[in-house]
Amino acid sequence: MLARFNNFPKLLKGDWCIVLVSLGLVVVSFLTLWSHQPAATLRVRVGSTVLGEYSLMQTKLLTVSGSAGKATIEIQQGKVRFKHSPCHNQYCVHQGWLTHAHQAAICIPNQISIELMGASPAFDTLNY
Repeated sequence: MLARFNNFPKLLKGDWCIVLVSLGLVVVSFLTLWSHQPAATLRVRVGSTVLGEYSLMQTKLLTVSGSAGKATIEIQQGKVRFKHSPCHNQYCVHQGWLTHAHQAAICIPNQISIELMGASPAFDTLNY
């Protein structure tokens, strides 16, 4: 088994430099581009209409009526989740707690979405 690995060439100093520089670029890119911004408010939408924006620094249950029925959204001291939804698969409920800015959970059958808003806007894509 070990004889199979003896056929590979040994890594030279230049190879190790490329590996280390590549790993460094990955780490720097992750730290600068990944958003860990804390969330400030919650935006609730039903369809394309913004139902409201709520502070996350409270404990509150919201009942929102969508096209499939009523959903319950729970706000609890800096985090939010779908607590109950009338949809069949419960994907929105299984999404769990949202804590960071620009995270979102969507109940597609009920056409309700929740999104955590940060101090600065984030863009998924840029169009010209």
